[in-house]
Amino acid sequence: MNPTILAVTQRIINRSKATREAYLQRIEHAMLKKVTRASLPCSNLAHGFAACCLDEKNDLKNILKSNIGIVSSYNDMLSAHKPYEFYPEQIRKVLHEIGAVGQMAGGVPAMCDGVTQGEPGMEISLMSRDVIAMSVAVGLSHNMFDGALYLGVCDKILPGLFIGALSFGHLPAIFVPSGPMPSGLPNKEKVRIRQLYSEGKASREDLLESESASYHTSGTCTFYGTANSNQMVIELMGLHLPGAAFVHPETTLRYELTNAAAKQITRLTNQSGNYMPVGKMVDEKVIINGLVALLATGGSTNLTMHIVAMAKAAGIIINWDDISDLSTVVPLLSRIYPNGPADINYFQAAGGTSLLVRELLFAGLLHEDVETVVGRGLSRYTKEPILENGKLIFREGPSKSLDENVIASINKPFNSHGGLKVMSGNLGRAIMKTSAVTAEHQIIEAPAVVFNSQYDLDAEYKAGNLNKDCVVVVRYQGPKAIGMPELHKLITPLGVLQDRGYKIALLTDGRLSGASGKVPAAIHVTPEAYAGGLLSKVQQGDMIRVNGQTGEITLLVDEVELAARKAATIDLNDSHQGFGRELYTVIRENLTSAEEGAVSF
Repeated sequence: MNPTILAVTQRIINRSKATREAYLQRIEHAMLKKVTRASLPCSNLAHGFAACCLDEKNDLKNILKSNIGIVSSYNDMLSAHKPYEFYPEQIRKVLHEIGAVGQMAGGVPAMCDGVTQGEPGMEISLMSRDVIAMSVAVGLSHNMFDGALYLGVCDKILPGLFIGALSFGHLPAIFVPSGPMPSGLPNKEKVRIRQLYSEGKASREDLLESESASYHTSGTCTFYGTANSNQMVIELMGLHLPGAAFVHPETTLRYELTNAAAKQITRLTNQSGNYMPVGKMVDEKVIINGLVALLATGGSTNLTMHIVAMAKAAGIIINWDDISDLSTVVPLLSRIYPNGPADINYFQAAGGTSLLVRELLFAGLLHEDVETVVGRGLSRYTKEPILENGKLIFREGPSKSLDENVIASINKPFNSHGGLKVMSGNLGRAIMKTSAVTAEHQIIEAPAVVFNSQYDLDAEYKAGNLNKDCVVVVRYQGPKAIGMPELHKLITPLGVLQDRGYKIALLTDGRLSGASGKVPAAIHVTPEAYAGGLLSKVQQGDMIRVNGQTGEITLLVDEVELAARKAATIDLNDSHQGFGRELYTVIRENLTSAEEGAVSF
């Protein structure tokens, strides 16, 4: 094992000793109390299976047969969740065939940041993760279940399901993906049309046609944003079946993988004699493996918050220093858009997750000695699923990349360090996705142009007031301010300015999409402006240094002057009312900082 990986792992184990022990005692207590249908009074149990057929009622009376709870993020408006429509029926049928029972435990909300970008709904997006976790708890609170299958993929949904699953950590769990849509219009062409539209050189009809050709059918988006980063991380944590992440929806292979997940969960229940609850499975080494997966692939910056919150749900305490130290030894092994031209489908064709696991294990960068949903040892994930005579089997995946421009070997990586950089300086701490930013654009020292709202930037851009070298500061976007919305719509105009030859950087306490692009962006700045961070004292024209190579964000203003300045004031009432945002007041007011996971519990 790489000594830095071992050192960071041990540091996390030591830091988490008390909280992890308390968590394990909690889930052990749940099992000793028999928090299952076996302990339910007759009336309660009768309510729990009243809608079942006679065979299933008899099975549920028999505590020797497993009952699997299904938690789904299905809705038919969003492409990534549409495939889940018929999964419960399929899963119940498979479970019935093997002498188990499946019940739909509950649904969780699923929103899409792609739909809400630049809209008021985006301001509840991050907070929906906590609602999803609580929704899982509602579904599983009936204590009818011996294990659970979690159906979800995208941005906040997967982390919310994960946190909810860990709150019922005494139950075995398998996560069931739906897969990416087939490739549509190339991402590079989509971005080109967006920039032309931003410059007034393409019509709205041209733009809509381009977007429709990109997002064209069921499945997750094909770029390497938060949804696909989620799947990469969960697979290398051993919580999917091997190779399940990036198989297309509505294919026979996907259908058989879902069947196999339903069968496999019954092999982990207490009744099976091979009991493996998810709370014990997800330990410090598993969390490290997830972080390595994120760094080695240049994944979504959103995961730097989500994994912190996910780990906390298992009593494990991590922070950005851990990510920073791991990043120094984890090389960048994949280039998937926006880090390169290939989409997630091409990544899968070039070798996929099985090859990535093989390379990282060979270099001692992953913990092999972990529990997974298919048994002990992460080396099981060097296999990939295929159909042989119509039957699902797992064979050894590729031993080398089929395209080294997309998946590099460990001996010749795209970069010697991970694709995410922890930034620090007098402005606080932040995250930059350096894997998508060319070296010549990673360093900028320029005057600040300050905005207290993302909506104000567009007018200044169209007026030509941003045609200059500048560090664009967009503040009061943090968790406690307005729920930390993604500011991805800012990237198109800033990208245009960069293409015109100006030195441009973005500095914000908000978020960007997992598809953060070519503009250097120091995001998730903590402490946020609303919580008294120095970002609140930045004034127009202040010189700011952003260095993505050394990890520096510095406001170049005399300390005496800064001490005398008062923080800018802002009325956020318009962002706290309407479009359901008033319902999230309690969550928003209790959110921790971005580095602490931006979590409310």
